[in-house]
Amino acid sequence: MSSLGRVPLLATLLVAISGAAYAAEAAGADLAAVTDVQKYERAIHIMVMLLVGFGFLMVFVKKYGRSALTATYLLVSVAVPLYLLKGSLFGGEEAGVIIDQLILAEFAAASLLICAGAVLGRLKMGQYLLLGILFVPCYALNEWIVLNGGLGLIAGRVVDTGGSIVIHAFGAIFGLGVAASMTTRQEYETAVESDDTSDRFSLLGSMALWVFWPSFCAALVAPAEVPKTAVNVILALCGSTLATYFASVKLRGKVSAADVANAALAGGVAIGSSCDSAGLGGAFAIGILAGVVSTVGFAVIQARLTNLIKKVDTCGVFYLHGLPGLFGGLAALVVVSGISAGAQLAGVGVTIVVAAVAGLVSGKVISVLGRRSVAYVDSEEFEVA
Repeated sequence: MSSLGRVPLLATLLVAISGAAYAAEAAGADLAAVTDVQKYERAIHIMVMLLVGFGFLMVFVKKYGRSALTATYLLVSVAVPLYLLKGSLFGGEEAGVIIDQLILAEFAAASLLICAGAVLGRLKMGQYLLLGILFVPCYALNEWIVLNGGLGLIAGRVVDTGGSIVIHAFGAIFGLGVAASMTTRQEYETAVESDDTSDRFSLLGSMALWVFWPSFCAALVAPAEVPKTAVNVILALCGSTLATYFASVKLRGKVSAADVANAALAGGVAIGSSCDSAGLGGAFAIGILAGVVSTVGFAVIQARLTNLIKKVDTCGVFYLHGLPGLFGGLAALVVVSGISAGAQLAGVGVTIVVAAVAGLVSGKVISVLGRRSVAYVDSEEFEVA
């Protein structure tokens, strides 16, 4: 073939190669766009958890329902912008990253709502806002140290995909620190009352959390791992729900609505660290153990510890989020292969210290704004219907 004859062939090859490269680039862009849309859908699921799930779960205090729901609105509305501000200051404004930042901001809001549950009914509305302003930077600091190697305190990777440690345990321990600083004798002596209606609303919130928990844990995992993660979370929730029923009957003689509304979710808390790594049997077992631990906490430990230390954990966040969260972080040592035990234990230890110290200090700061006249009632700040 002459050199002139080779020109059309060469041109055809170049066009084919360019077309293939363009097609591959377009396919990659399309895949990234689809992935971002899927993340957005999971982000909306998480928002349902934050507002409907957590909101109605905390309506169990029978005379504090309007306040609990309003506080939920305020806490989410302060946590998300504050966390996103952190992202904008330190990068992450591209389209492919901003949806990740929104999900991480929702994680911070979830941890804040857990924290607020420990002092629910004992803060003024303005104090909930201050709690959020104090909490989010501390949460971001702990997240940076534990998950991103900040300050070089942890050598190795901490496994905590769904936040058993940095979301649940941190929020619960921070909240206990605030409660330790703020609980008055009058608040300790005031009963936290519920009734049939408030219990039903609380169970509704629990069910909303149960339904969307797989999206919470799978929000940022690789697309290929989403199905496995979702199934693991569902199995863990099934395990904790079944365990809660049997443990509640065994310990109390009859089923407690408070146990079902709370401890049934403990599997979702505990599977968080290993949600994308555990096997199906391991996930179910983690859920069962977490349900037992949580129910024992609500049925046995809570009343005795409250009487011992004279401090009130209104929603029992230590028994739903604290103990199961720490258990989940430690359970990862058993079910995740190749994990660094030293790093995992260090992550748990750092989280406990940062949360406890920051919570105690924050409680002192918040108390400067005064106290409610009466705890656990709407009437002090809301118009009476």
